Amino acid sequence: MSALLPEPPYRHGTAQETAILLINLGTPEAPTTPAVRRYLKEFLFDPRVVEMPRALWWLILNGIVLNVRPKKSAAKYAAIWTPEGSPLKVHSQRQAKMLRGFLGQAGHQVAVENAMRYGEPSIAAVLSRLKTEGCTRILLLPLYPQYSSSATASSFDAAFAWARALRNQPEIRTVRSFADDPAYIKALVGSVLEHWTVSGRPSSSYRLIMSFHGLPRFSLDKGDPYHCECHKTGRLLAEALSLGADEYQVCFQSRFGRARWLQPYTATTLAALGKEGVQRVDVICPGFPADCLETLEEIAIEGKATFQQAGGKEFHYIACLNERNDWIHALAALAAAHLQGWPTRDRPDAAALELSALRARALGCKN
Repeated sequence: MSALLPEPPYRHGTAQETAILLINLGTPEAPTTPAVRRYLKEFLFDPRVVEMPRALWWLILNGIVLNVRPKKSAAKYAAIWTPEGSPLKVHSQRQAKMLRGFLGQAGHQVAVENAMRYGEPSIAAVLSRLKTEGCTRILLLPLYPQYSSSATASSFDAAFAWARALRNQPEIRTVRSFADDPAYIKALVGSVLEHWTVSGRPSSSYRLIMSFHGLPRFSLDKGDPYHCECHKTGRLLAEALSLGADEYQVCFQSRFGRARWLQPYTATTLAALGKEGVQRVDVICPGFPADCLETLEEIAIEGKATFQQAGGKEFHYIACLNERNDWIHALAALAAAHLQGWPTRDRPDAAALELSALRARALGCKN
């Protein structure tokens, strides 16, 4: 059993506060080879991310992967880096700020922070700060709409590992997934409809590609519900857009290594559609609530090149939900639903009424 961390003595009468921690996967601190190497070393050595015997994987990771991949990945990060920094980090910070404001307008007095599973700010560091600030109730809200062991469970692992070393633990609640949340689906629908308003909705030779992050195929065989939840999101989005079965396709991107992953692969699908003479594809990434390397570089740059080099003509990438008002309203309603029973306002008896209002706002608001 690990030693307990030293903590300040408990003070009677201290006000108890509530916090929400938004969790995303992570990003290197800079688009440089050393920074990417540090990030990948932490990320890829997580046993939930790569399920191989640790000793064997340590040799492969340190002997091959970390000597080859960081330089290539750093160049990709450099292609999408902004003056403010990593797109994922920038969007995550903005989402936390907006969520705090939306909940504050609804009367919920809660702290809202963001953390990264890998890289900075780390989950442990932000949780420690929240505890120091008096937060005794913390809602963990991973920004992974579809549950997976490698992302969702790993984030919970990090939070619980932090709590395990504490003598005076806070209450902790978790949001497992929201793949079929009506307000989340509505925000996705809004982003597609807004895109069609600008670029038009084709009536023929068209495909809407819904690209989700991939996982090894064995994850499905071992009981991970991720594959099914991705397809559920895709089906609900297609139904809301009145798309026929031949007008959309669920695919999986970001394959790593030689193992078989969830199929069909996004890159392979884009190449096939180009060769088949499909004139236009729109690509949306419903599993990524914030734009990042996997969307801005792998899809918007590489995916476009793959489709057009195969003979396709028109390629459009539909941006992630990022700071859309309808998405933040959906996030606020989701958070409020999981905060029920915790005193987050001056009039706790009004919580049920306000939750209903938040849900109505999330389902009816426009960007």
